[in-house]
Amino acid sequence: MGAVKEWFSNLGNLFANMNPIVDIIDILIVSVILYYAFMFVRERRAGKLAVGVVILLIALGISELSGMKAFSFIIENIMQVGLIALIIIFQPELRSVLEKVGGGVTNIGESKRKSDVVSWLDELTTACSDLSDSRTGALIVIERETRLGDEIRTGVPVNADINCALIKNIFFNKAPLHDGAMILRDGRIHSCGCFLPLSQNNSIDKNLGTRHRAALGLSEISDALVVVVSEETGTISVARNGKLKRDFDKYTLQNELVSLLDLDNRESGGRLKLRKNK
Repeated sequence: MGAVKEWFSNLGNLFANMNPIVDIIDILIVSVILYYAFMFVRERRAGKLAVGVVILLIALGISELSGMKAFSFIIENIMQVGLIALIIIFQPELRSVLEKVGGGVTNIGESKRKSDVVSWLDELTTACSDLSDSRTGALIVIERETRLGDEIRTGVPVNADINCALIKNIFFNKAPLHDGAMILRDGRIHSCGCFLPLSQNNSIDKNLGTRHRAALGLSEISDALVVVVSEETGTISVARNGKLKRDFDKYTLQNELVSLLDLDNRESGGRLKLRKNK
């Protein structure tokens, strides 16, 4: 009973010494951190490892309470080494999270006005539609806040305006750069023939090929939008945040990209003007 009274006494002292405004802010910040930590674990391969960490923490608590010094010493050292190992194992995921947090604070390189973006979107979606009709594979990355310097360095600099005919020529199956990805930066074709990291997600549809896995892999570690045209079926897909949406045509693709890029259609006269296929 004495221990219970002491616990309630300590709890009462805690509430008595609370600063309402500071403590509420403190609780909100901790809640947000715990929520995003939970989402990070749930949506990635960290789930099973998180269970293992929880088990180790429970074992450490039991060993401390029961006075098992040798077992407690072993668990404590495993935890110290384990934290470093977790940082190494989840380096790509942690890098992705930090890049997205930084991207929300600073909007680097968005130098083109929305009306300029609308003009090259028409060229891009027309090219994707034509490539789909001819069953020509394509992988096109739209860079956003997260800079893709590592991927750009694997390709060939182009630095050209986004043009339907040029896009189709680059992805022509006899062209030297058709196998890699095209990266668009600041409303221009920056580089082609780029290599993208493949997704390690084991739940991906086994029927999807390397292009789709590369698109998902890049979208998992950046905020880029990746458009894929399947060589086998001609299906147009868009990868974003590790998710793949499929079965777009020219018009639905343009509407999807306008929505994802947060563009206002009114800047283009209320409706995006699409060219008729010849």
